[in-house]
Amino acid sequence: MGFFDKLFGKKEKQTLDESLQKTKEGFFSRVGKAIAGKSTVDEEVLDNLEEALVSADVGVDTTLEIIRRIEKKVREDKYLNTTDLNRILRGEIENILTESGSAGLRSFELPAMKPYVILVVGVNGAGKTTTIGKLAYNFKKAGYSVLLGAADTFRAAATDQLNIWSERVGVPIVKQGMGADPASVAFDTVQSGITKGSDVVIVDTAGRLHNKTNLMEELSKIKRVMKKLLPDAPHEVLLVLDGSTGQNALEQARQFTAATDVTALAITKLDGTAKGGVVLAIAHHFKIPVKFIGAGEKMEDLLVFDSHEFVDSLFSHSNGWKD
Repeated sequence: MGFFDKLFGKKEKQTLDESLQKTKEGFFSRVGKAIAGKSTVDEEVLDNLEEALVSADVGVDTTLEIIRRIEKKVREDKYLNTTDLNRILRGEIENILTESGSAGLRSFELPAMKPYVILVVGVNGAGKTTTIGKLAYNFKKAGYSVLLGAADTFRAAATDQLNIWSERVGVPIVKQGMGADPASVAFDTVQSGITKGSDVVIVDTAGRLHNKTNLMEELSKIKRVMKKLLPDAPHEVLLVLDGSTGQNALEQARQFTAATDVTALAITKLDGTAKGGVVLAIAHHFKIPVKFIGAGEKMEDLLVFDSHEFVDSLFSHSNGWKD
């Protein structure tokens, strides 16, 4: 069975549409003003479009890249009207996401060797523990056996929260007391996963950024002890970022990618924020695939990220400014 097979259906699409509502309302109102009264894409339109993209937390570097690509098409086509602009903008946003590897996970298969080990990193408050719980729920729903590891031993609340999720989802958890060696918990978790024949092992880690050196050493040690049991573990290092913080999420990504080899991103709390454009900024800047997005509070609201579906939701019902 494929990884998260068939979990992106009509219900999931509706959830994604609703989660991006504030982002697209703010963005397209600005874009609408940018092209108001214009029949062709001129320098003023592009300047206004640039401002609209930056305001949507797409980020300066990513915005300039999008504008550069649009300017190239304007030069090539000689005459480009504002109706064409929507189609081109939509295409370039999807291209940037696809270039980062964020094209979708529907065809991904778990490796034959198990367990598949996911190390989850991110600052406290980003939705890390909730994301782990939702991941466990979705893996279980897809037919996989899951084991959780509470290696964030810096805060007693972190283990308590993960334990609540393990009970809610109905999956086992490996834990020790507050102050225990995180690497020891990670080792025990992977060892238990091997013994139990678990399909997936998900290990939580501490989210401290005030001392990056300690964080780097801790994560490196966790990975070293995992490799004693499984040479290619962890198979995924998933960085969880709070999308509602906008450009702060970009800075968190910069800190964590410097501390460890992040292989995938989960961006949470996109529902209720107008800063959904940060998904594009992060994917473009770090060239790391966005694999999951948080679009609500329910266990079902962690969605597999698909660049085409994301852009389709972003551009749907855009106040009449659409294809």
